[in-house]
Amino acid sequence: MTDLPPNLTPAVARSLQAWQSMIETRDLAALTAIIHPEAAFRSPMAFKPYRSREAVVLILSTVITIFENFEYHRAFASEDGQNVVLEFSADVGDKSLKGIDMIRFDADGLITDFEVMIRPLNGLQALGAEMGARLAKYLPAYKG
Repeated sequence: MTDLPPNLTPAVARSLQAWQSMIETRDLAALTAIIHPEAAFRSPMAFKPYRSREAVVLILSTVITIFENFEYHRAFASEDGQNVVLEFSADVGDKSLKGIDMIRFDADGLITDFEVMIRPLNGLQALGAEMGARLAKYLPAYKG
């Protein structure tokens, strides 16, 4: 990942460093430790968010197995140091995509909201098809 913004709160910096380590090793076993129990995941494929720590962990643990050549490029933080935007690129099959993760943290450094935006449309469609094939029967239970 790129360097972290300097104005992050210490708790957010610790969580982002843990996230970076999990992404680099492609091992999200410790993800629950940095997700708030009532967190929301906002998918680029769905209007309503998926709610709960379990939903966020399920989605992120699945997408990391679909993305190839995943890489973060830039990181931006809000003035209060509790909101971060991470720019990334990845491949899904023969489609390349670019995107951003917009992540909101609480005062303890736990992720409360994880929103993803992706372009171009064909990359998003490829990702949506793969995620749907793997999670379609599980995700409706987490719609909020």
